[in-house]
Amino acid sequence: MGKSKNKRFRRPPFSPTGECEAAENDEAGLDDSPAVELLEKLQHPSAEVRECACAGLARLAQQQPSISALTRRDAVRQLGPLLLDPSLAVRETAAGALRNLSACGGFEVCDDMVTKDIMTPLVALLKECSIGLDSSEISLKKNKELNKNYVEDIANEAVNVLWNICECSSRAVSIFNKEGCLEIVLKYLSRFSTNVDLAISVAFCLQAVTEDNPELLKSFNAPALQVLESAMFSPTSSMEYTLLKTLVAGTVWNVKDVLPSKSQADTINALLKIFSDVLEMDVGEVVIQMKEAETQRLNAATETETEETDEMNGDTLNEDDEMEEVPHKRKVRRKTFISDLLPPTEKELKQTLALLTAQQIALEIIVNMCCSDDPSDDEWDEYSSSDESDAFMDNSFNELSGQLMSPLCLSAEVHTALTNYLIPKKVFEKITFPNSMAVDICSRNPTWKPLIRKMNTIQCRALVCLHSILSVLDVDCLGGAPALQTLAQHLSQLIFSQPDFIKHTEFLEAISSALRTLLQIMASKNISQMVKKRKRQQLRSNYYLP
Repeated sequence: MGKSKNKRFRRPPFSPTGECEAAENDEAGLDDSPAVELLEKLQHPSAEVRECACAGLARLAQQQPSISALTRRDAVRQLGPLLLDPSLAVRETAAGALRNLSACGGFEVCDDMVTKDIMTPLVALLKECSIGLDSSEISLKKNKELNKNYVEDIANEAVNVLWNICECSSRAVSIFNKEGCLEIVLKYLSRFSTNVDLAISVAFCLQAVTEDNPELLKSFNAPALQVLESAMFSPTSSMEYTLLKTLVAGTVWNVKDVLPSKSQADTINALLKIFSDVLEMDVGEVVIQMKEAETQRLNAATETETEETDEMNGDTLNEDDEMEEVPHKRKVRRKTFISDLLPPTEKELKQTLALLTAQQIALEIIVNMCCSDDPSDDEWDEYSSSDESDAFMDNSFNELSGQLMSPLCLSAEVHTALTNYLIPKKVFEKITFPNSMAVDICSRNPTWKPLIRKMNTIQCRALVCLHSILSVLDVDCLGGAPALQTLAQHLSQLIFSQPDFIKHTEFLEAISSALRTLLQIMASKNISQMVKKRKRQQLRSNYYLP
């Protein structure tokens, strides 16, 4: 997955919306009865009963103890045929149940799903949805009251199932190649201007299946590349489109070998321009702005409902005035309010999460850009977290001379684009955690609190990205000796600003690797490190620095 001295990233085999709930019961005492009852209802003649059963299974699939029960009861074989159920609502909920199961089940469950031939009905469903897109306007008219396009919604769920399975199973990727799924999902992607959610799901899937898949590269003809180009250069009207462009840029990087050689430099510049724009956004400021926008939206909805309530009460009071005996005039407030029916954070939280995801992906792709492609790219899979640091040390110094090895080979196009778009500077800025006001906003709101963990992830990715950039760029491209001295001081302060950092393994590994690399470069160039003696001693004891 990457050279031992430069980590590469793959997305974890979990859908971003498929987080598993905490287990409430021990597996030993697990009761299979809820799963058994719901699975029996999948064969019910009523479409509504089948739909409710699928929805119940989707909820169960998010609870870790229930996954083993669903696997034992052969839920995949029973849900698979429902992907082609006569009822569109059943198809959607069945796909949703399989999406959660594949997202929360991990490698073993996804591999088992392929073994149980889930790909056959899944590919058939994707093909039917592709044909149905041409008549989607009819679908919209039929469901005008629900404001729902079943074809696109079913396609979105099905693509997420495909994405999760292909992340975990090479057999699924092989079936993806043989069945011509690329043409199908590209057709979905081409609708990015009208359905960005579907396009994002497709872009996630494409980024997964195009990585290390030379067989699929043969299918990327000129029309296919044109679809990617159109999505990548789409006008950025929201954070969702920012995420879409970032994901498509990652796919373009994966298929760069099929691009004409004369356009490679321009393409790499375009990719890093997108990543530069994404990283330039201040997450802390975005969180504050989005929270303010959410508050204004909910206040406006509350004012509107209050006005409607007053009008309703006014009409009631006018009728009461005609009665001779009225004890007192009292406003009657409805039990259900408009604001109660609005998802309180759906819009703003979704956009904030889209930006955070885009920044994480941008950092990961930059890391991959800084890695040379050779057979040792899978070495990272062989190392445990503790081995990664040792492997880095073994490869960072020449055993004979003790001198820092030369930077990894980096193409001139990537090298130029990294410096032209100030990628090192923007990565440096991301290693600092967002401002305290943004963190406080998230910590005080249960629905926003998960964003703190996402911000932690971005900080760790930035540190890993910093380590990669330090390995491939020379001192002048990094800003010279003053910039490195400032960075060293900042990293040392960052470590000791978090007393409990030892509990966060990922952060500890990321910052120790980045700081070690930086200090080694400074030592090899005879640059004063400007780290206070006391902190230097602590660093030596914690990280075994030279």
